[in-house]
Formats: sequence, structure tokens, C-alpha cells
Amino acid sequence: GLNSNTKLYKFRTAIALASVLGNVLVVLVVCVNRALRNTTFCFIVSLAVADIAVGLLVIPLAIIISLGFSTQFYTCLFLSCLLLIITQSSILSLLAIAIDRYLRVKIPTKYTTIVTQRRAWVAVCLCWILAFLTGLVPMIGWNNRDAQGNLSSSSDIVCQFTTVMRMDYMVYFNFFGWVVVPLTIMISLYAEIFRVIRRQLNQRAEATCDGDRYYQKELKLAKSLALVVFLFAVCWLPIHIMNCITFFSPQCQIPKFAMYAGIFMSHVNSALNPMVYAFRIKRFRLIHIELEKSSLRGSLFIFM
Repeated sequence: GLNSNTKLYKFRTAIALASVLGNVLVVLVVCVNRALRNTTFCFIVSLAVADIAVGLLVIPLAIIISLGFSTQFYTCLFLSCLLLIITQSSILSLLAIAIDRYLRVKIPTKYTTIVTQRRAWVAVCLCWILAFLTGLVPMIGWNNRDAQGNLSSSSDIVCQFTTVMRMDYMVYFNFFGWVVVPLTIMISLYAEIFRVIRRQLNQRAEATCDGDRYYQKELKLAKSLALVVFLFAVCWLPIHIMNCITFFSPQCQIPKFAMYAGIFMSHVNSALNPMVYAFRIKRFRLIHIELEKSSLRGSLFIFM
């Protein structure tokens, strides 16, 4: 009813605020701390920017679209595509982080010459360009316009995500192509990262106690970043699995509350990453304390 909808909007607003404040803090932490201005944290900033966009754009747009307002077909389609672009940039940023960590443990001596700050920012730009290109595919034809019958360019429709977005695009292209494939690559990369680190630590344990600091630090950071990937998968897979059920078994009716729960979980993901950094990465935790003592104390820390 109306009361449950109001509660849902309040929850979404709280998540949007937590996501924006938490991720703005992540960007500030990297900006004020020189020790964090390395290539990995370029990608973490990219992920934080995507999560800020979730709070500022995706959640408000999702609320607006759920209200079912009337607008032209392509306006509604573009708003729906924006949701996909920002999600896609998160996945590609996570993939870039995984590749970066893999290179760092696989070729530690050559890493600094191959992965420069400039190349890292070029990679970030490429991630966002690719996110825009894949997210805007429905705008060039892979959409539900034909299903609307003889719709003139000036006709208004009730704006719903499923009204404008084709489910075969969401399942085959978006989910299988741009979620399952990157997640599979990431899982493989982190498995190899942990295998290499364990092997190095075992070898160094026999030779020297001092030489394993580098790999101990890498292991701890890799665990934190793998946790970010795991949380992403846990939060995003339910809604994609429900899309697959809707597409492959149209006779199966997904309860509305389950769809809302899936959408809700996908939004929650953006507020979780800053918590992972704050609790698991020591340099982040220390700078958090410094910022808390400074003028940033107060509203920025409500949700952290």
C-alpha cells in the first residue's frame, strides 16, 4: 500500500545519502593522502565516482521510474540506459582493479614501469567510455519500441523499465556478456593472485622473515578487494537471476516484493564499499580518523 511505498522511498533515500557521503569520503581520503595516490586507488576512485552516481542519479531515477510517470518513449529509454551505464562502469572498475592487483603480484619488478599513473587514468577513461557504449546500445534499436505498436514520436507512455527495455538485451547482452564474463574473469584473477601470494610467502618463510612484508601487504589488500567483488556479486545477481526467470519462463510470476528486494540490494551495494575500505584497509582507517578530527566531522560520518 501507500505506507509500504513511503517506507521503501525512505529506505532508498537513506541508501542514496549513505552512498554519496561514504564515497565522497573515499575520494577525499585518496586526495588528501599522498600514500594512497597509486594506480590501484585510481580505479578505487573510479568505482567511488560510479557509486556516488548511484546515489545522485540511479536511485532518484529508479524512484521516478517506479512512480510510472508519462513521458516520450526515448526519454524513458534514455533514463533507463543511464542506470545501466553507471552499473557497467562499476563492473569495469572492479575488473580494472583485479587486473591491476594481478599484474602487481605476477610481475612485481616490472609493474611500476608498465602500470604508470597516466596509463591507469587512461584505463579509467576507457572503462567509462565502454560503459557508455554498452549502456546506450538500446538507444540505437535494441529496445521495446516495436512492441508499443504504432507509437508516434510525440506519443507519451507510462515510463517503466520493462516497458522500454527488451529482456533479451538484459539477459544475453547485459547479464551474460557484461556481468557474468567480467565476474568470471575477476574470480579467476583473484584465485591466481592468492595462489601466487601463498607460494611466495611459503618460499620466503623458508629463506627470510623480513622479505615477506610486501606479499603480506598484498594479501591483505587482495582479500579486501576480493570482498568488494563478492559483495557486488551478492547484491547484483538476484535481480539479474529474476530477469532470467522472467525471460526464459514467462509463465513464472516473480512476486513484486522479490523484484523490489532485488532492486533494493543492487542499490545497497554502493553504500557497502566505503565500509569495506574503512574497516579493512589500514591506511584508509588512519586517514578516516584524521578527517574525523578535522572540519569534516559530522554529517560525512553519519553513515560511516
